Amino acid sequence: MADRVYPTAKPATSAPATAANPAFPATKAQLYSNTRPAYRPQPHHRRRSRSRCCSCCLWIIFLILLQLVIAAALGAAFYIFYRPHRPSFSVTSLKVQTLNFITNSHLTSSFNLNITARNRNKKLVFIYNPMAISILSNDVDIGDGIIPSFVHGKKNTTLLKTKIASSGKELQSSEVSTLKADIKSKSGLPLKVRLDTKVRLKVLGLKTPRIGIRVNCEGIRVTSLPTAKAPATASTSNAKCKVDVRVKIWKWTV
Repeated sequence: MADRVYPTAKPATSAPATAANPAFPATKAQLYSNTRPAYRPQPHHRRRSRSRCCSCCLWIIFLILLQLVIAAALGAAFYIFYRPHRPSFSVTSLKVQTLNFITNSHLTSSFNLNITARNRNKKLVFIYNPMAISILSNDVDIGDGIIPSFVHGKKNTTLLKTKIASSGKELQSSEVSTLKADIKSKSGLPLKVRLDTKVRLKVLGLKTPRIGIRVNCEGIRVTSLPTAKAPATASTSNAKCKVDVRVKIWKWTV
């Protein structure tokens, strides 16, 4: 019996690796995962700058408050030691030399004015700039003049004499009618004297900055008109003068 011969089985050939496991493109996470730096929180520079600004503002406010406290303390000490008083003024006499209308709207006037200035302070000296003087009637300016600068000593009374005049001063029609009505009235013409100047204080050889003052003297009346022979004397028995301090802040005067 003859033996059968079987063909040898072919070995199974394995598929190439590339066919079994195909290659895919790498994702973005795989590409940048190794080169991307690690997250590190950065310091907050804005917070530091804000804290510095806040501290600077607090220091500025503290310095301002400190200066105010020092100034208040010095002012209180100055007041207690020197007891300063404002200067006082009074109208001694006022004579009307001329008061008439050249035309329907132009006024000519002339006044002789005596004012007494008093300094009641024992340790303070007043140094006055030139004084601008105006005479008004119902807020209508009818004469202007000036008093030269002078030094007002301690515990001193000074008599100031000046002449006030206006030549051909133009007035509005309403002002002219008001003046004429007051001149003809029985009560007389009301007058007000106004002084504007600046003054410095001198103490222990030191001088303060100039301070503006305004003096308003009211309660003056003229009951008769001047003539060619004699001037008209105004009544000053009821005249009262008030001194106001005028401080200039930027463009405004308070």
